[in-house]
Amino acid sequence: MAGSHPPFRRRHRLHRRRWPVNRVATGVSAALLALAGPVWSDSSAPDPAALSRLVHQDCGSCHGLTLKGGLGPDLRAETLQHYDADVLKSVILDGIPGTPMPPWRPLLTEAEAEWIAQYLLKGSQ
Repeated sequence: MAGSHPPFRRRHRLHRRRWPVNRVATGVSAALLALAGPVWSDSSAPDPAALSRLVHQDCGSCHGLTLKGGLGPDLRAETLQHYDADVLKSVILDGIPGTPMPPWRPLLTEAEAEWIAQYLLKGSQ
C-alpha cells in the first residue's frame, strides 16, 4: 500500500488523541513529584526551599515557570490578591474538579499547603 503509514504510527496518533492534555499534565506532575520523593521531612515544619522548588517546578509545569500562566492561570501575587489564604489552601489540597488542577492532598500536608498559599499571596519572586 503505497503512501499509507505503518500501523504503529497510526496507532500512536490515535493513542495520543485519547489522552486529554489535563490527564497528561497531571500524570507528568505526579510522576515527577513521586520521583523526587516527598516534600516534607520528619519534622512538622514545612521546608521552604523544597516547597519553593515545588511551586516553581511542579506548579510551574502548568502555570508557567514564571507563574505568569500557561495551561493554568497566572499565580503571581497581584492576580491572587482577591483570594483568601484558606481558599488557595483548599484549591491546592483538593484541586478543582473538571479542570486540570489536581488534588495535592496525597502529597502535601495542610501546613505545606498553607505555606504555599502564603508564598503565592506574598509574591514568590
